[in-house]
Amino acid sequence: MSATANPLEDRLRFIKHKGHAIYVVDLRYCTPKELLLLLEMVRADVARHAPGSLLTLVDFTGIHIDKAVATRMKEVLALDRPFVKRSAWVGTESLPHVFYEHFKNFSQRDFPTFETREEAMDWLVTE
Repeated sequence: MSATANPLEDRLRFIKHKGHAIYVVDLRYCTPKELLLLLEMVRADVARHAPGSLLTLVDFTGIHIDKAVATRMKEVLALDRPFVKRSAWVGTESLPHVFYEHFKNFSQRDFPTFETREEAMDWLVTE
């Protein structure tokens, strides 16, 4: 593997769903250190897009969030707000409810949660 390759980059990608591009943020089973790195990558990626243009799907399955990650996630969600048209979350069972509420309140955004990625993607592309 080259020194420049970052295996975490594979966790951030666009997929097509019913003719729409969805930015998938795959946080499944990440450590707090990996989450902090991914949050910085997401922030940089999202800021390159037109305001109000992104559909995002975030998968939180099996993650462990510590205070540092929760604080940074609140900041990134607030910074991303101008660029995101709609966001849907899956795998939030492992996300403490208090963090979920803090994320919503701090970023002044709503994050509907879904049982499956398919349900989330269908909702994202519904006008």
